Amino acid sequence: MLEVGMKAPAFTLPDKEGNLVSLSDFLGRKVVLYFYPRDNTPGCTRQACAFAQNYSAFEAKNVAVIGISKDSVASHLKFAQKHELPFILLSDPELQAIQAYDVWQEKKLYGKVSMGVVRTTYLINEEGVIEKVMPKVKPDTNAADILAYLAGE
Repeated sequence: MLEVGMKAPAFTLPDKEGNLVSLSDFLGRKVVLYFYPRDNTPGCTRQACAFAQNYSAFEAKNVAVIGISKDSVASHLKFAQKHELPFILLSDPELQAIQAYDVWQEKKLYGKVSMGVVRTTYLINEEGVIEKVMPKVKPDTNAADILAYLAGE
């Protein structure tokens, strides 16, 4: 797991429209970088909708919100349209950022072991350094927990 104080690994990935987005595009502002397992699953949908509901609060603090999963660009576009998601979703089918941020891990579900994305959120500061690491976040409270942290609560 990456730690607070480490330089955030660079990446360039396509967004839901196929445009390339790099972490370096956001130097000078904080970034909430959240990794999630899959579009349109119950937990991932609740997490994305919570970020959407709180998006204006992140914008007011000049904080970018970026969600990353290994889903395709087309899947992200449908997911964003269906749930009116105003923030950036990046597609990482080659696991470039997912592995760089150490969120591709062994998971157990009903006794079955497989590899997958462990729901994790990083807060990256204006200089591109990891400010906060939130492993195994809860989908329903992730956005509110970050806003509370940003407010100094």
